[in-house]
Amino acid sequence: MTVAEYARRIVSNIEQVIIGKHAQVELLMVALLCQGHVLVEDVPGTGKTMLARAAAASLGLTFGRLQCTPDLLPNDITGVEIYNQQESRFEFQPGPVFVNILLADEINRATPRTQAALLEAMQEGQVTTAGTTRALPTPFLVLATQNPIEYEGTFPLPEAQLDRFLMKIALGYPEESDEISVLRSQRKRHPIEGLAQAAAGDELLALHDVITDVHVDESVERYILSVVRATRAHPDIALGASPRGSLALYKTAQAWAMLRGRDYVIPDDIKMLAPLTISHRLILRPESHLRGRTAQSIIAEILERTTLRLDPASEPRGRDRIRGGPADS
Repeated sequence: MTVAEYARRIVSNIEQVIIGKHAQVELLMVALLCQGHVLVEDVPGTGKTMLARAAAASLGLTFGRLQCTPDLLPNDITGVEIYNQQESRFEFQPGPVFVNILLADEINRATPRTQAALLEAMQEGQVTTAGTTRALPTPFLVLATQNPIEYEGTFPLPEAQLDRFLMKIALGYPEESDEISVLRSQRKRHPIEGLAQAAAGDELLALHDVITDVHVDESVERYILSVVRATRAHPDIALGASPRGSLALYKTAQAWAMLRGRDYVIPDDIKMLAPLTISHRLILRPESHLRGRTAQSIIAEILERTTLRLDPASEPRGRDRIRGGPADS
C-alpha cells in the first residue's frame, strides 16, 4: 500500500464523522505522517474534539482527553507517584499523556505552568517525574484545541510551546449543505460511536521513513529559507520563525507531496503550507496589531514578494522536479 492510498483510506474514514472539512482532515494526516503536533484554533462546537477522536479510532490508536481548566496541575497531565502502604513503596500512576493521541481540549484555559508540562512530552516523547524519565507510546501526537484569545478565561500559550506545534489549523463553520448532512447523520446516534478502524496505526512509523525520502530540490530548499528568513527581518514582526519553523515547512511539504502521489516537492506545496506552519510562530509588534496586521496577512505578503531562484548552472535530475502548477495535481 502506498502512502497516498494509506492516507486516502484514513481520510475517507474520518470524513464519516467530520463532514465538509476535507482539507483539514488531510492536514491532520500530514501531521500524523510527520509525527508532529497540531494546534486547532476555532470557536466551540465546530468539531475539534471529534476530529481527534475520529483519527484515533480510524488508526486503532489509544486516545486520551485532557480538559484544560485554570485549576489543572502539571501532575494531572504527566502522572503522579502514590505511596503504597501495603508494599511500603511509591508507585507511579500514569497521567492521560500516556496515549498515542492526546486531545488537550481548550489548552489556553490552563495556566502557563500547566501548559509547560506538555513541553517535554511534545518535544522528546517522554515525561520526567520524581527524577525518573518514562517514554511515551509511539506514535505520539498532541492535538490541542484553543479558543480565540479574545474569549474570557484564556491564557496565551508560551512562545516555546507554540513553536512545538508542527502546524496550526482552523475548522470553521460548515457550509449549509454540509451542516444539513451533519444534522441528518446524528439523527439517531453520533457516527463516532460506530466508526471502525480503517488502517493500522503502527504503520505510521514505517511510512514516516518513506516520507523523508521525498526529493526536495536545492532551489526549493532556498525558497523555504527565503520565506522563513524574511519573517525575521520584517518590520511588523518582533520575533520571526525559528529554524524549527523551517524544518516544519520542509517536512510537511514532503508529506503533502507524497499524499499527492509525487516523490518530489514543488513550490506550490510551500505556498500552501507556509501559512499553516509559520504564522503561529510569529510575534507581531504591538503597533502592528493596532494597525490590524495579522501573521497570516504578513505571510501572504512575504510569499507574494519571494521568488524561486533557479541556479542556471544546475541541470534537471532526470525530470522536472520543481515545476509549478497546482499543488494537488
